[in-house]
This record gives sequence, structure tokens and C-alpha cells, in this order.
Amino acid sequence: MQPRSNENALVGWSGDTLKVRVTAPPVEGAANTACLSVLSKLLDVPLTHVSFVKGEHSRNKVVRILGLTEDQVQDRLGRPSAR
Repeated sequence: MQPRSNENALVGWSGDTLKVRVTAPPVEGAANTACLSVLSKLLDVPLTHVSFVKGEHSRNKVVRILGLTEDQVQDRLGRPSAR
């Protein structure tokens, strides 16, 4: 995640890592909240279904998405096929 960006946006994939930019600063959890909100909207799931598993205070995070399989998440986020 890249805080203090010009816009909230999905940048793309780098290997197994999804890059997300958010406008919020990394202060008092604002960037984390914005990141979860961006993912929630892009995946069309309630915000309550998106949470951090690991890395809440790190630039690299692991996110849990309830109600979708890993393949569904990757399809909705435009991950290129590994084939």
C-alpha cells in the first residue's frame, strides 16, 4: 500500500502482491481504513468482509476477504492468468 497518493486506486500486480494507492496519510489508521475501503469497493463485498490478517503497521499487508475464493478475488482484481 502506498499512502498519500493522488488517488485511491489499484496499481496492479507484482508477482503475488497487489499494489494499492490511497490518498489518506498513514496516521491513526487512516491509510489502512482507506485501503480496506478500496478493496471492498473493487471486490463488491461489504467492508466488514475485508480485514487485515498481518502487517497492519507495515507497508506490506496480508488481507482476509470473507465470502470469496482466492480465484474470485484475483479475477475481480484483474490478475493476469499464470498460464
